[in-house]
Amino acid sequence: MKFRVLQIISLLFSVAVQAQLQNWTHFRGLNLNAISESANPPTTWSETNNIRWKTDLDGKGWSSPVVLDNQIWLTSATDDGKKMNGLCLDFNTGKVLFNILLFTPDSVQAKHSINTYATPTPCLEKGFAYLHFGTFGTACVSTADGKIVWKRTDLNCNHVQGPGSSPIIYKGLLILHLEGVDEQYIVALDKRTGKTVWKTERPAKVYEPLAPIGKKAYITPIIVNVNGKNQLISNGSAICQALDPETGKEIWHVIQGTDSTIAMPVYENGLVYFIPRFVDSPTGEKYTEIIAVNPDGKGDIAQSNIVWRHKIPVLQLLTPVVKNGLIYMVDTQNNLLCLDAKTGKDVYTQKMKTKHYASPVYANGMIYFVSGKGETTVLKAGKNLNIVTENKLPGEVFATPAILRNQILLRTDKSLYCIQEK
Repeated sequence: MKFRVLQIISLLFSVAVQAQLQNWTHFRGLNLNAISESANPPTTWSETNNIRWKTDLDGKGWSSPVVLDNQIWLTSATDDGKKMNGLCLDFNTGKVLFNILLFTPDSVQAKHSINTYATPTPCLEKGFAYLHFGTFGTACVSTADGKIVWKRTDLNCNHVQGPGSSPIIYKGLLILHLEGVDEQYIVALDKRTGKTVWKTERPAKVYEPLAPIGKKAYITPIIVNVNGKNQLISNGSAICQALDPETGKEIWHVIQGTDSTIAMPVYENGLVYFIPRFVDSPTGEKYTEIIAVNPDGKGDIAQSNIVWRHKIPVLQLLTPVVKNGLIYMVDTQNNLLCLDAKTGKDVYTQKMKTKHYASPVYANGMIYFVSGKGETTVLKAGKNLNIVTENKLPGEVFATPAILRNQILLRTDKSLYCIQEK
């Protein structure tokens, strides 16, 4: 009898874990790493093939879809930024459940022509959605009825080119990055009340030599565990820092780069990988690097803990995905790169047809790359280039897809598609 009870408990635990893995609660997924647990995601589709449903969206936004249980959340805004909304759709049908007007700023900052006022991706937990529009406001919404729980509009900076950094949930905190030309700081809010718990400014000594335009950043951080202690890895325009996520106090840093960082840091097998925006060489050459760091250190670890550097073109936008010792990405010159994660050496390269803004996603041994023109290249993960399929949907794509429950949620400039093989 006791053995039978243990079997039932084990089964229930397994079911609960599987249910958790089939959600996609943050930008780049449940664990912020763009790795899907889907066992059989689709690899072939078109506008008329393997589309489970399609929902046209009001306004514009590059926020990625996030999913918890039967709800999909994303954000949208008018082109002029005068209205900023949170949207909730039914996962099974695509029906809009909530369309919540969250912010109506009296005035808005300018933005880059390829950005929107609704680019940060929401994050979800049971009962609550957290929707962030950078300096224009942050809101917590009840997922049960769409009612606003709390709002903040006093966490400000001058983005210059529009908002981009997505929020993350850590235990009882909601962590935000506000890094503009005027102010650069990371803030943790009590996720139930919206009140500030801690605030950490980027080090003034590092940022003072930079021109104002070089101080902005748009990154989303990650959480890694090092020797049993969690670290918040955050790379700003001039420095990559590890902070204690409970207090905001710095653990280590690497000073590197100038100007706005966008790509997230990534992590696998004990190494952190980050991409600064610009490196100014003594010869005047501008480039950037992928930098591999051992995060087991204190203070300035630039001379002691950097494992390797790999030079790439400037202006890196998308975040790489790392899986089984290989790093996959597309650089700003449209080169698909596969790097050895231990050494930083090239495994292979392939010229792509057009620019990519959405970050790649790994699912079931495949890497999904979506271009700005809605073309998705599906390649087999591994040390040899093996393109499995190429697919296309109409419209522009900047949002990173969500892959879960053997389905793909892909947002274009006008619609959200649910892709599922029949």
